[in-house]
Amino acid sequence: MSSETGPDENVSDENLPKEQGPAHGEVARKDDPFADPGLPPHEHRIQDVDEQAAKRSERTVAFIFTLSMLATIGFIASFVAFPIDKIIYVWPLGHIGALNLALGLTLGVALFCIGAGAVHWARTLMSDEEMVDERHAITAEPEVREKVISDFKQGAKESALGRRKLIRNTMFGAVALVPLSGVVLLRDLGPLPEDKLRHTAWKKGKLLVNENTNQPLRPEDIAVGSLTFARPEGLEHHDEDFQTEIAKAALMIVRLEPGDIKDKRELDWSHEGIVAFSKICTHVGCPVSLYEQQTHHVLCPCHQSTFDLADGARVLFGPAGHPLPQLNISVNKDGYLEAQGDFDEPVGPAFWERG
Repeated sequence: MSSETGPDENVSDENLPKEQGPAHGEVARKDDPFADPGLPPHEHRIQDVDEQAAKRSERTVAFIFTLSMLATIGFIASFVAFPIDKIIYVWPLGHIGALNLALGLTLGVALFCIGAGAVHWARTLMSDEEMVDERHAITAEPEVREKVISDFKQGAKESALGRRKLIRNTMFGAVALVPLSGVVLLRDLGPLPEDKLRHTAWKKGKLLVNENTNQPLRPEDIAVGSLTFARPEGLEHHDEDFQTEIAKAALMIVRLEPGDIKDKRELDWSHEGIVAFSKICTHVGCPVSLYEQQTHHVLCPCHQSTFDLADGARVLFGPAGHPLPQLNISVNKDGYLEAQGDFDEPVGPAFWERG
């Protein structure tokens, strides 16, 4: 027996309709490429003539749809089964949230099975009879065709394109070069980014200035559990490039109990529990500003990406792709908080995809 979706070679000829020949009895002629070639014989699927095969296809489609239903139930159950802060290692993806992985897989399977079931249903069980529609002649009258060809030859002869090779070659050169004008116009889209996305206004020795008071910050200015926003020393609101620079350099400062900090590097880059992270969310660049004092979680108000400031600002929930970059800070001889360099990685959303 042949495959379910292919023609059935074992079906009796008396079960098949007569072969469909050329419409109106026309026969394709070698000297007329526009003659009606007719239709090839219709090949019946095995499901059209074998009810048992049709039943098998029906059960296959039902099984695929059932898988979709089970995947949808699994999607709903994932909300109960997985905590939002559970991180697992999956090769080659690395460390990812178990909840996000479960939701993505179950929803993907549910949608895929709906599509696969519909396609299998259409290909094996729905009607596949051809619908014939007579086509009108698209060729011009012989007299018109002869006149067009004659006019074209006369115009080509009068243009002397074949004889005037210098004109022909320079014309081809002009047509080939003129699109380069559009390439030059692309330069006006803006300055080249170079490596500006990899650097901010933070440098070694830059003081942390309170965004509200415009005063340099001391450790005693920041209480445990408080949230403070800062900018680099020397970056003022009246500067022409202030918006461009603050979009990369905006800083979020939180003071934790040193014993609550889980990440070793975060602890090494802090000062007496004071940690500094980029304020720019790594999803679409919204300002992260909602802080939960008891859990040390910070929330982006735009799409609810949640970061754990006690564990390297790693992503706990939401669409953000990677943790918030941390700024290494210390205290100078005058007792003010200062940066020890730039952020450890570029800030903002989707940088690695862009650069």
